[in-house]
Amino acid sequence: MEVNRRMSKKGKKKSKRNSVIDGNRRLAENRQARYEYEILETIETGLELLGTEVKSIRSGKVNLKDGFCLIKKNEIQLHNVHISPHNHAGKYFNHDPLRIKKVLAHRKEIEKLKINLDRKGLALIPLCLYLKGSWIKLKIGVGKGRKLHDKRDREKINDSKRDIAKALKRF
Repeated sequence: MEVNRRMSKKGKKKSKRNSVIDGNRRLAENRQARYEYEILETIETGLELLGTEVKSIRSGKVNLKDGFCLIKKNEIQLHNVHISPHNHAGKYFNHDPLRIKKVLAHRKEIEKLKINLDRKGLALIPLCLYLKGSWIKLKIGVGKGRKLHDKRDREKINDSKRDIAKALKRF
């Protein structure tokens, strides 16, 4: 008796590479924040989102560039982050693109951030938005604004490191 192996499910193996990509996938990144601010501390938080917002974020239609966070009434709020309306939803069921979103964090973490923000010149900045399993996570950082001369110094250091790496690569 011959067994048809093409029909059995045991023979197929899932690719490890695909499962890793789907497990932790970066959806959006605020690269300018690392240039404008010196990040002192980061924290991983969740977001309170609507269904159409989740679908838009998973398709990569989110912009963190102008975003910032505020602490009001012992809650962290995410302001000025643009999530494009979902294509396949009607106008009535869709979300407002610049809606203020609630950031989900533990009370102790919020208190710690509140103490840090009371010091002069510190701000809460969204750094990146990514998938962790099936959850959408937001990494926010406590940052201190950089002056123009600090940015120039940072560029000089990066250029010298790049030149050294190129020189070592040749030999």
